[in-house]
Amino acid sequence: MFTVSVIISTFNSPEWLERVLSGFGNQDDKDFQIVVADDGSTNATWKIVRKFREKSGLDVQHVWHEHNGCQKSMILNRAILASSGDYLIFTEGDCIPRKDFVSVHRKRARHGYYLSGGHTKLPMCCSRQVSNQSVLSGDAFNLFWLVDHGYPDMAKKLRLIAKWPWGDLFNFLLPTRNEWNGHNSSGWKNDIMSVNGFDERMQYGGEDCEMGDRLKNAGIKVKRVRYTAVCVHLFPMRSEGNAEFKNINLAIKRETRRDRKRYTKFGIVNPQRLHW
Repeated sequence: MFTVSVIISTFNSPEWLERVLSGFGNQDDKDFQIVVADDGSTNATWKIVRKFREKSGLDVQHVWHEHNGCQKSMILNRAILASSGDYLIFTEGDCIPRKDFVSVHRKRARHGYYLSGGHTKLPMCCSRQVSNQSVLSGDAFNLFWLVDHGYPDMAKKLRLIAKWPWGDLFNFLLPTRNEWNGHNSSGWKNDIMSVNGFDERMQYGGEDCEMGDRLKNAGIKVKRVRYTAVCVHLFPMRSEGNAEFKNINLAIKRETRRDRKRYTKFGIVNPQRLHW
């Protein structure tokens, strides 16, 4: 049996992170480590992490660096090094996992593949009404409860209602992009280390799928779990970044795809980094 670490990226959203940690404390598979990759949050986040660690009894690590703009890729690389698992599940501090989230990723893990999941995005009015209790009871993943609390009528609902065997069938049949999604993806630590993790030149937005492209260029295939590994995405607190950063990210992604790059010189092993 292989070991699993869950890496949760976060920045100054302690209320949302508390809900996410409640979801991981309620998993039907509890044999995993949690590493919180904290991109320079205030002490409020550390207090939430410490309280959860004491209450849950899980192995919870908090990896933090001082805030210096968006350095999500750097803190994710530090979290990868801090992780003890053979297999790494990546998510974000505003994405609450359904109780079978870890077990789905573990059961579907295969050597030579990474898993690509999705999310159900909630508006702010609905996000505000999601409590720790609704996470533990399962209401936060119940379509009827969400609709009663502001989930839009025209929003995508299939991920919340697909049950076995329909979830696996939808993963196979319905067209979606085979990308690494930072809110819900997983892969073998050795594979991620072999491509040198995340490119630290990239700012907020797109750093996830760029690493996934390098994994694919290295021969790692993609298996979709969008309709089986379920999480609800609370309305994000962090801004999406400015146009300049988006253009930089886009240029790096285009270069990776054009040149079929398997490795970045600006990742975990990075001679240009002065310190960590």
